[in-house]
Amino acid sequence: MSAEANAVEGLKAVLRNIATAEAEARRARGSVELVAVTKTFDADAIRPVIETGHRSFGENRVQEAQGKWPELKAEFPDIELHLIGPLQSNKTKEAVALFDVIQSIDREKIAKEIAKEIGKQGRAPRLYVQVNTGLEPQKAGIDPREAAAFVQRCRSEHGLTIEGLMCIPPFDENPGPHFALLEKLAGEAGVEHLSMGMSGDYETAIAFGATKVRVGSAIFGHRPKPDQD
Repeated sequence: MSAEANAVEGLKAVLRNIATAEAEARRARGSVELVAVTKTFDADAIRPVIETGHRSFGENRVQEAQGKWPELKAEFPDIELHLIGPLQSNKTKEAVALFDVIQSIDREKIAKEIAKEIGKQGRAPRLYVQVNTGLEPQKAGIDPREAAAFVQRCRSEHGLTIEGLMCIPPFDENPGPHFALLEKLAGEAGVEHLSMGMSGDYETAIAFGATKVRVGSAIFGHRPKPDQD
């Protein structure tokens, strides 16, 4: 079976697993959106998945996304593209122009730059705040103890509409407590959506209330270099 066919089968399997996890959590079918993570994969690898009707995709890096998504979005205008990796301030202009959802607001400077670009471009991506639930020094994200206050500052000081929170638990820990923490913080911050769960733990995330799961390798296969998706 070709890599493209494998990706389509992988997508179908993940969607079945999501439906099962929704049912087991006594949640409505379709309450969880699958963001198919396409970092390191080219347009030819992605196109068969788009042609099945799937429309929600995630990328980690602005520059990589610029190399493949403008053409695909022109061909399939209803695609929703998520930025799920850290955003550098010097890439904010390009990110606001290309992405429909930015999930990785993680500091004041980025919030300010996004607000500035929304004002300039008249284009407003949907926005999430990334929370560093494991307090990992090497990982992006707001300290959980500051998350609710940061969301409020994004609204009051920068005029941003924050619709959800996102997290990436430490890879060597049980993700459940991190997902539970993010759900608690979402309630405190008054946001509706939770982006949490990747290829190895998305079913657990659904049990804890995820509304979006970010799955790459379970669909497209493993990448040449170890990475998280």
